[in-house]
Amino acid sequence: MARVQTPADLGELIASLLQPSALTELATLAGCLLLAWGLVRALRGREAKPGSIWFGEGVVDGVLFPLLALLLALLARWLMLTLLPDRVPIAVFRIVVPILISLAVIRLTVRVLHATFPNSTLMRVVERSVSWLAWVAVALWVTGLLPLILKELDDISWKIGSTQISVRNLIEGVVSAVLVLMLALWVSSAVETRLLAGATDNLSVRKMAANALRVVLLFVGLMFALSAAGIDLTALGVLGGAVGVGIGFGLQKLAANYVSGFVILAERSMRIGDLVKVDNFEGRITDISTRYTVIRALNGRESIVPNEMLITQRIENASLADTKVAVTTDVQVAYGTDLDALMPRIVEVVAKVPRVLADPAPAVLLTQFAADGLQLRVAFWIGDAQQGQLGPVSLVNLALLRLFDEMGVEVPYPQRVVRHLAVDGAALPGVPGDPALQAAVEVQPPGRPLR
Repeated sequence: MARVQTPADLGELIASLLQPSALTELATLAGCLLLAWGLVRALRGREAKPGSIWFGEGVVDGVLFPLLALLLALLARWLMLTLLPDRVPIAVFRIVVPILISLAVIRLTVRVLHATFPNSTLMRVVERSVSWLAWVAVALWVTGLLPLILKELDDISWKIGSTQISVRNLIEGVVSAVLVLMLALWVSSAVETRLLAGATDNLSVRKMAANALRVVLLFVGLMFALSAAGIDLTALGVLGGAVGVGIGFGLQKLAANYVSGFVILAERSMRIGDLVKVDNFEGRITDISTRYTVIRALNGRESIVPNEMLITQRIENASLADTKVAVTTDVQVAYGTDLDALMPRIVEVVAKVPRVLADPAPAVLLTQFAADGLQLRVAFWIGDAQQGQLGPVSLVNLALLRLFDEMGVEVPYPQRVVRHLAVDGAALPGVPGDPALQAAVEVQPPGRPLR
């Protein structure tokens, strides 16, 4: 094991750094870093995703580079201590090894949090906090103050039940918890990516398996972290009872949302990609998490719906049993139009419109004798409602307009007949004395009320 640095050794460390042998260490360290960079660059060429946890966005901002550099540095230090025990005091590696360990921890935390919570502001605060703590720990280790501070923190203790807990145990437990949780999130994120890759009809089941695996890994990691902090796990029985009471009173909605999320994913009543309507909001399901479901409307707006609402309320799912959706459009033609010749042509033209399905075939119905003309309803089916319904409706209307122009079918304008009535042959106020207009005025017989 490496010797613990003390303040008395700080002067010796500085003196060792000023010796010519430090140049040998620097050259060896530069070779280790260059070799680590080359290995990461060679391995990165096989990685399809540039922003992965191992490789990051570049070559040196992932987890793999500091880990390889740390392993090579430890190997080089061991070789130098074995081959040249009396000539090289190993001063540079005494500083570089803690720095590389700190860099690996920072990279692991940053990359895992970016992959797990890509848009979380709180995670940015956690990243900066971990970075500051890691660099402060390195500075205290190099200066020799860290062992003294830990010893003082170990003297500050208290008893909880039959367990003696010190401030040092709490700090080590928090550090262990962060590292274990980062590893658990890393493993769950990697497994979730593999599970969801290439998923189509069973995407919801894979999502449920990924969420369940993440919960199990986080729970196991938390147990390990508590055990590392020296906390007796049998005392968690009392804590579990308190949590149960809290769930029964104040956290029942949150618990219901989590349970509902697993119920939705298990029974597959709603799946990712389904077109649903919830509380007058219609859109496509883009994600189902353990607490909420994200529904994206066709205009780009997104709605975050608690999972409990999807269990307790009526939901319209247009894609549950079949992805086909019926779409209709209404049109009027003038009275006197030959519908026996027109309606088969409408079916033929609509069937050729893109995105309109041939099975079920389009249909035309005479729905109303309207005031201005004959009301026709054109019904057709599409199989990709998540792409929008206005596009096919517009294409069908344009095809109908071209067909009416070709066949000479009249689309009637709204028409109203205004009759001016007169009393005893006298013109009504506002009617000019034009003979043509007076001839169009209907004379009401005397003694009868105006109609």
